[in-house]
Amino acid sequence: MERINDSVLTEFVLVGLSAHPKLQTVFFVLVLWMYVIILLGNGVLISVIIYDFHLHTPMYFFLCNLSFLDICYTSSSVPLILDSLLTLRRKVSFPGCMVQMFLSFAMGATECVLLGVMALDRYVAICYPLRYSAIMTKGVYVPMAAGSWVTGLVDSMIQTSLAIQLPFCTNNVIHHFVCEILAVLKLACADISINVISMAGSNLIVLVIPLLVILISYIFIVATILRIPSNEGKRKAFSTCSAHLTVVIIFYGTIFFMYAKPKAKTSTGTDNQDIIEALISLFYGVMTPMLNPLIYSLRNKDVKAAVKNMLSRKNF
Repeated sequence: MERINDSVLTEFVLVGLSAHPKLQTVFFVLVLWMYVIILLGNGVLISVIIYDFHLHTPMYFFLCNLSFLDICYTSSSVPLILDSLLTLRRKVSFPGCMVQMFLSFAMGATECVLLGVMALDRYVAICYPLRYSAIMTKGVYVPMAAGSWVTGLVDSMIQTSLAIQLPFCTNNVIHHFVCEILAVLKLACADISINVISMAGSNLIVLVIPLLVILISYIFIVATILRIPSNEGKRKAFSTCSAHLTVVIIFYGTIFFMYAKPKAKTSTGTDNQDIIEALISLFYGVMTPMLNPLIYSLRNKDVKAAVKNMLSRKNF
């Protein structure tokens, strides 16, 4: 690939599913419908948690952060996805691409850390129920949530600033729906070793460490639940963390499937792989935020009761 001489790259071209126009229409309707569900579902969940004082606990405070995070995450990428599905080759300016990449990466990194924080909350609730209110005070859980946001924003700022400094080639075509950082780095005309090392450090901090926290927390949680003598007690204890565990499995399962699969060697295989990666990323970016409020509302009696209570008061 040639490096651009005497000029600066001013725009990228998002390909998405431009080679499959029929699929574009189908996915446009599907993504738009999912985005509406995300806004409504997470919006209602946030409103219910704020409205019902019974839900003013650390667990629901973290859940409220997760719902707001999902709205921010999808809003940073879905409008661009919808636009790219309407046009054959969607052009996006270099600054616009970097801003979108920064926001998406920040929200994704924050969610990883927040899920680890929520696992710690469930660990304290199950393993130390009598001391839970004394341990998880407002002075503890608010900084924990704030720390998740700061970690994600700082991490994204580092990765984006390193990407901005790279020179890019005449090939400015991104085989993706959005400005995904790995897809953008593939277009660089310089050595990206620093970016790779930085991304590895980022993965360790926002992916591996939170996942280890989740795994260790649930080992202790399961061990504690198994020591409960009654089946009813075991069921109640598990029900308090089953929704979080379901979200973790979907979230991390999609990430590892996306990055751990083998790479294609042929050009045809590479093209097909780019499409598959884009679709998996679409699932990760849209499906998971849509499922989160459904999982937490359908599997949580407190949330369902709060929704019914809010609706009944409005009817009166």
